[in-house]
Amino acid sequence: MQSTLSAVDVPVSTESSASAISWGPIIAGAFAASTLSFILMLLGSGLGLTMVSPWSGSGASITTFAVSTAVWLVVVQWLSSGVGGYLAGRMRTKWVDIHTDEVFFRDTAHGFLAWALATLLVVGVLGSALTSMLGSGVQAASTVVSGAAMGASAGAAGNAGSASADNATSYFVDSLFRPADPSKLAAANPQNDAAAASQASRILIASAAAGEISADDKTYLSQLVAARTGLSEADAKARVDAILAKAQDAKVKAKQAADTARKASATFALLGALSLVVGAFIASAAAALGGRQRDEEEAVFLTSR
Repeated sequence: MQSTLSAVDVPVSTESSASAISWGPIIAGAFAASTLSFILMLLGSGLGLTMVSPWSGSGASITTFAVSTAVWLVVVQWLSSGVGGYLAGRMRTKWVDIHTDEVFFRDTAHGFLAWALATLLVVGVLGSALTSMLGSGVQAASTVVSGAAMGASAGAAGNAGSASADNATSYFVDSLFRPADPSKLAAANPQNDAAAASQASRILIASAAAGEISADDKTYLSQLVAARTGLSEADAKARVDAILAKAQDAKVKAKQAADTARKASATFALLGALSLVVGAFIASAAAALGGRQRDEEEAVFLTSR
């Protein structure tokens, strides 16, 4: 019995010294995909600029622009990943003594690696622009939140006659102290004007931060405007109410713009992530297709010889 068992050949597990990854086709496919992506990005930028107009109401909205950009990213990933993945599968050498399922898996992995390398190359070239685009919504929202603090800093650092006070608050202050009689502007004392403007700026900034102006501040502001402009107390109060309404309207519009930018950035980010998933799938499928066609055509060629 022992001699019978020793005569039986026991199979020995062997491991191929060759790697299952062919980096040459992967790199070639990645370069092809990244180059095509860059060309399509330039084409998309040109088409996108035709949608933008400096004239109000004549161009596409920020939401439409963001959605169109994200859809174009899906198209870019579809085309470039398909080309890169197909080349990665078609250009690899034939694997011998490998099961069909293993060949399919390796081709799929080659397509995925080609897509991943191409994505890294594109991000390296266009990373700053993409980061800026994605961060625009967050920056717009944070600008609204920190607007009161920024305005307070500008008001403390500048005065009515300095260039640093050239902002929206300065315009509202100028509107408050615009004399009813223009001849009074030349006779006004610059020092007094600066002090009045500073007080009015601080009142407006404090009311913007609090969300409303107190009754005492509103009364004092009306008296200050009446004293500096020569208006009656009723007219001065009406002017203050009008300026406060304009400031509130500007604040609401700023919040609406920030919210629109936030939603557009979120849509762009989600569709951008979807485009990457689509690109990975297309590259893998295209590589499997290219590898299968390569093996089939080689088999047909060898048979015909």
